[in-house]
Amino acid sequence: MLRLCTGLVYGRNMPQIKSLFATRLYHAQLEGVDTSELQVSCYAIAEDDEAGREWCETEGYPGYTSYASLTDLPWRFPIFADLVKALDTRVADFAKDLAFDLGDRALLLDDIWINILPEGGIHTGHIHPHSVISGTTYVAMPKGASALKLEDPRLPFMMTAPPRTKDAPEDLRQFIYIKPEVGDVLLWESWLRHEVPMNMSEEDRVSVSFNYRWD
Repeated sequence: MLRLCTGLVYGRNMPQIKSLFATRLYHAQLEGVDTSELQVSCYAIAEDDEAGREWCETEGYPGYTSYASLTDLPWRFPIFADLVKALDTRVADFAKDLAFDLGDRALLLDDIWINILPEGGIHTGHIHPHSVISGTTYVAMPKGASALKLEDPRLPFMMTAPPRTKDAPEDLRQFIYIKPEVGDVLLWESWLRHEVPMNMSEEDRVSVSFNYRWD
């Protein structure tokens, strides 16, 4: 968030400082979703998805993702239908917090996909174009699994600005690391750049990511 000095107020010694242009992050526990069943389903789908595994190998993608191969997860396994139902509620809550004026249109699920990140795997920095709200729910987060790294969207425009101090307030830092737990869901606006640093755990980091569009 941007802090702006608006000038001295006559008769007072202290300037007024406001925080402007907030970047929201929604963090909650999902309800009504069995994460154990979700994890079993993720691995079962990965095993059967030959096209997805071939795409990962060809593209040098670490581990497995269904992003490029499957578009119908909620119809394949009931647990994904349960997940979408829970996500719809959370996304609606987040849209209200963002003060979105949706008019007679709604935010609808555009796509949803599995990520299985093995030891040493990374997901480099990226955004999610053509969507409004993006997010991830966490299925397996073993000890040493990487956090989610969020980047200040103003970073490319800071030019010659000095770095922040190590004890800078969270809303002034250039990068934020969020360490979610199993069953957590994180939501953010799709233009927010983010990445997954290297998974330092010997076990897989498993998550399900998704995009919502304005339809």
